[in-house]
Amino acid sequence: MSSALIYHSDCELHQMAPGHPESPERLHAIRRQLTESGLLDRLELAVAETATREQLELVHPGQYIDAICDLHPLHGLNYADPDTALNPHSLRAAQLASGAVIQAAGLVLDGRVDNAFCAVRPPGHHAEHDTAMGFCLFNNIAIGAAWALQQPGIERVAVLDFDVHHGNGTVDIFKDRPEVLVCSSFQYPFYPFRFQDIRRPNIVNTPLPAGTHGDTFRQAVERDWLPALQQHQPDMLFVSAGFDAHRDDPLAELRLEDEDFGWLGKLLVDAAQRYCGGRLVSVLEGGYNLAALGRSVDLYLRAQL
Repeated sequence: MSSALIYHSDCELHQMAPGHPESPERLHAIRRQLTESGLLDRLELAVAETATREQLELVHPGQYIDAICDLHPLHGLNYADPDTALNPHSLRAAQLASGAVIQAAGLVLDGRVDNAFCAVRPPGHHAEHDTAMGFCLFNNIAIGAAWALQQPGIERVAVLDFDVHHGNGTVDIFKDRPEVLVCSSFQYPFYPFRFQDIRRPNIVNTPLPAGTHGDTFRQAVERDWLPALQQHQPDMLFVSAGFDAHRDDPLAELRLEDEDFGWLGKLLVDAAQRYCGGRLVSVLEGGYNLAALGRSVDLYLRAQL
C-alpha cells in the first residue's frame, strides 16, 4: 500500500486566541511524531493547493463565501462565532485545507497512491451549508467528496466521521443527497447539539455516552457502519478523522486508546479495498491533546500502509 500526506506550512499561520485548543501546535505534534517514528519517510509528501471559488461553491452558497471573506482581517481577529476566529492568514489556510482534500482525492483517483491523509487546519466538519461554527469555516471533507462525485466513475461516496463531536455540517450539506452516505460517531449528548437525531436513509448516527471505552466503540462502529457501507456500495471513501475521542483529550469524555485509532485505520482501509478499489481519503478534524494526537495519527496511518 502507498499513502500520501498532504500538508502546507501556511496552515500553521492560522491562529485564534492565545490558549485556543485548535492551534498550530497540533500540526507540529503530528509532524514530530511521524518523524520520530520513521513513518514520515514511508509517506508520499505533497504540498496542498488552494481550493478555487468554484470548488468551494460545490457545497457553500456564494453569499456565505462572501461573508467569510468579509471577515478576513488585515490585523487582529474577527469572529465567525464565539469559538471560531479569523486572523490575517486564516482565509488562505481554510482555502488550503479544502484544496488539500481535492488534491488528495485526485492523487487517489489517478492511482498515484492508494490512500491519502490531509494534515491541515482549520478543520471543517462543523461548517454547515451557510454557517461557520466549531473552529470550522469551510467544510473540507464535503468539498472533496462533492468534487469527487463530478469525476468519471464516481457515482456514490461515503463520508465516515469518528470525531468525538457530531459531524453536523457534513450531515446538513448531504442530508438530501442520497448518493452520499454519512456515518458519524460522537459523544451524546454533546456539542454541537445539531442534526444528532435526524432521520434520513443516507445518514447513520452512532451516539455514544460519556465514558465509552474502545471495545464498546468498536462494536458500535461495526454494528452501524459496516451494514450501511454494504448497502450503499460507495465508489470512494472519505473520512473526517478526529482524534478527540481519546481518553486524554481535554475537550470530551470518551475513553478511546491509541490502539483504537490503529484499529480504525485498518477497518477503513479494509472497507475501501472491499468496496472501492482501496480509494480512501482522510482529513484531520479534532484532537487536542498533542501527545495523544501525534501517537494516534501515527497508528492510524501505519495501519493504512
